[in-house]
Amino acid sequence: MAGHEQEKEALPAPPRVTKTSATRQQVLDLIERLGVGTAIPSERQLSADLGVSRLTVRAALGDLAREGYLVRRRGSGTYVQQPKISQELTMTSFSEDMRRRGMVPGSRTLSMATQLAGARLGRFLNVSPGEQIVVVKRLRLADGETMAIETLHIPEALVPGLTPKSLTGSFYELMYETYGITIASGTQSIEPTVTNEEESAALGVPLHSPAFLFERTSRDATGRTVEFVQSIYRGDRYRIVTELGSPPRGRAADA
Repeated sequence: MAGHEQEKEALPAPPRVTKTSATRQQVLDLIERLGVGTAIPSERQLSADLGVSRLTVRAALGDLAREGYLVRRRGSGTYVQQPKISQELTMTSFSEDMRRRGMVPGSRTLSMATQLAGARLGRFLNVSPGEQIVVVKRLRLADGETMAIETLHIPEALVPGLTPKSLTGSFYELMYETYGITIASGTQSIEPTVTNEEESAALGVPLHSPAFLFERTSRDATGRTVEFVQSIYRGDRYRIVTELGSPPRGRAADA
């Protein structure tokens, strides 16, 4: 009987496809057909080709630029950006990671100085505040393109005779080959940030561009702290990837 029939549960309405999201997808399809570094058509041309307003095209292009698919060059146009590099959370060095991806790693030393550790760095490096440490700031490159700014902090006693000329490649390889130190473990944190004036100039990106701040403390096989590193990675070239294991037994349904 009709009176005893249960009412069917109403299904949620499908999400409404806006003009901007539809235009974004059409431009994404165009990007896939174009090569990296290729200029895309002007806003005026895209507006005519896609049958939408220039404001809609501009909004879609803005979204794709923020997501790293496109790069805007003032006075030149909008170009297809290289795909982001997936950064796995492992203890590999920058140089090793780039070589594994078939890219040529590089490094340019921006500054190198010796200073007292002080309370904060002394705590990170597990040394007294009065101990001398070496602070090295390097620009890290892949296939000649800027990727990150890396600031190394190392107890001076561990790296006697260290010079800027010796820091052209992997610091981990240098530590092993020159000083007999092997990196065995570490602790790393990651948080979103934006570039300041100095970082923007070094990386060749606009002021306040999205970036990732990596902080890593590394230890050798004896548990001795050998370095504290702060790195600013370009947000338009990196994304963070991690391998997930199975949830604890009996907890799968909680997700």
